[in-house]
Amino acid sequence: MNPLKFILVPLFFVFLYNGHCQNNTASVKVTVTDQFTENPTAVRVKITDAKGHVAGLPEEAISIMYGRDDQPERFGFPPDSTFYIDGHLNLDLHPGKYNVSLSKGFEYEDQTLTINLKQGGGNVFNFKMKRWIKMSDLGWYSADDHIHIRRSPRENPLILKWVEAEGLNVGVLLQMGDFWATYFSQYAFGEKGTFEGEESLLSTGQEDPRTHEIGHTIALVADDFVRYQKEYYHYDKIFDKVHDLNGIMGYAHQGMSFNGSRGMTLDVLSGKVDFLELLQFCVEGGPLLTQNYYHFLDLGYKLTATAGSDFPWCGNGPQFGVEGPEWNARIGNARFYTWIDGAFEYDSWKKNLKEGHTFVSSGPMLTFSIDGHLPGDEIDLSGPGKVSIKAKAFGNKGQIPLSKLEIIGHGKVLKQVLPDGDEQTLENMELNFKLDIKKGIWVAARCFAGPTQVAHTTPIYISVDNNGFHNPETLQGYLTLNEKYLDDLEKELEEPNDRVDKRAWWYRDGLQERIEETRIVINSLRKK
Repeated sequence: MNPLKFILVPLFFVFLYNGHCQNNTASVKVTVTDQFTENPTAVRVKITDAKGHVAGLPEEAISIMYGRDDQPERFGFPPDSTFYIDGHLNLDLHPGKYNVSLSKGFEYEDQTLTINLKQGGGNVFNFKMKRWIKMSDLGWYSADDHIHIRRSPRENPLILKWVEAEGLNVGVLLQMGDFWATYFSQYAFGEKGTFEGEESLLSTGQEDPRTHEIGHTIALVADDFVRYQKEYYHYDKIFDKVHDLNGIMGYAHQGMSFNGSRGMTLDVLSGKVDFLELLQFCVEGGPLLTQNYYHFLDLGYKLTATAGSDFPWCGNGPQFGVEGPEWNARIGNARFYTWIDGAFEYDSWKKNLKEGHTFVSSGPMLTFSIDGHLPGDEIDLSGPGKVSIKAKAFGNKGQIPLSKLEIIGHGKVLKQVLPDGDEQTLENMELNFKLDIKKGIWVAARCFAGPTQVAHTTPIYISVDNNGFHNPETLQGYLTLNEKYLDDLEKELEEPNDRVDKRAWWYRDGLQERIEETRIVINSLRKK
């Protein structure tokens, strides 16, 4: 028997197989450019075959290690099996028909194109991303305030491309903490933690402290990270230090989950909260949940509206632990816009964010003013009078069809318009009217489009004779609700347990002191 037979025969089939595979390959080359600049642009891509299976990952895919709970869960593919490129990709596939899906945030039109790949080369495609609106031309710049990705300086350009591929100007990376440890570490904070591109930047912040008993908090634009592990449930001390470090503090998840209403009662009523993450897909019934927002605005407290994705957790679909194609967490699926007069840079964005010049969106665009004042501004009238309100909503007929534009005052609809096919359309809606002001009031605009597509501004705060903007009609009921939140927290403090994620009872004395201080504030507010 010839011993070479056992070597040569298998080799023959290897060569035959390789030759067959090479002859059955289609090399595809794709370039994606911006319609107006005609330059290659960062985009989100998904390529699927005729059966809907993901076709492959090109070498040009911008890959970042990320995962929930700071675990290395994914690399090249985000949760919904898309990937990011910086305008170019090359990939070898089998000949046949494929669908190429392209997206770049809310201001661009999503595209799904069918391509037919022929064997060999010559499969060259050039696609243009069509922009239906450019909010920066109107002075508005987008941000996601809630991204969890571990970062080092070496990864800055890669993460910034993910942000740019979602059409965002600012991506805020949050170092997260709990009672025991910190996660998604960031190497620097404040200006030292920024990384800037031409029209985009990365900033750092923190989601810490965060507890099951009094909610999750977020600090933005502070010059350093703040953590007092031995006083972890004393949120007020952390809030004060963040303010000392030129930052702002707020509550995550609309203040709705993890008993955030209790924490907001303690911290908003003590004047320590600057913003509320008003828009997000984490909580059932979202993305827009206004219960806590209108509650504390009606009590007379200013709260800037922000929004964020809570990537890689929260997607626009089934939530909490869903794997596979339905786990569609995406950076920028909830975002907020900040108005900037002049050049876009970290300092100008920070300044206007602090002043509350914002609106939140999961699709439609929105502008709003009262007598020329922007969201976040205060207007003090010397006596009763009229103010001029202007609001415009912008949508896209095929992607973000507008359905309603409203002006809200003290939580009630003051004026609304619906599409009429003439002046009010699926793409442009407008309200211009005079409003009689007899007493203080907060006024905001909000609009709706397709399912889960909504936008809402930070209010403009109007007072008469310096008498504030609180709502006398709801004040007593909301204060009673605040007292209930305090009662619930007190009950929990009286029930020691062994759960590692519930340690409020360790801080019973300090929290009880804050509860009593808050009750004093509630009693003083009742006198309004």
